[in-house]
Amino acid sequence: MSASRRVLRVLLVDDSETFLAGASVWVSSQPGLVLAGTAHSGAEALIVADDVRPDLVLMDAAMHGIDGFEATRRLKARESAPQVVLLTSYDTLASRRDAWACGADGFVAKADVSARLLEVIRKLFEIDGLGDDGAPSRSPRVIRD
Repeated sequence: MSASRRVLRVLLVDDSETFLAGASVWVSSQPGLVLAGTAHSGAEALIVADDVRPDLVLMDAAMHGIDGFEATRRLKARESAPQVVLLTSYDTLASRRDAWACGADGFVAKADVSARLLEVIRKLFEIDGLGDDGAPSRSPRVIRD
């Protein structure tokens, strides 16, 4: 990897240790992505995001306390907000509407993570391939389907 090549710093947020462990391995194995941190709740995500300054947050939608929708709303209200992809086990029309309403940049059902997440990240940052030498775009897009 070129020293001048920018990688995407990823913050993972989920209240499931099992999901966090698997997602951490996945992120760490992807060229162009680096695991910047993890959080177990929406409240913790807001604190960790200040410390690690991620480019991308992969956020579970359903968590106790501050859920992923509210945490996303708060993150997106910040200056230099990261891109946020909400992940959920409950892929319903209401969940998708809530994701767009809170300012999420992408939405992926957990059942589809292995098949769709990398594609969504590439589209968000307008990257042809995370393993190439192209840096992410400065104007990320919202991905809705």
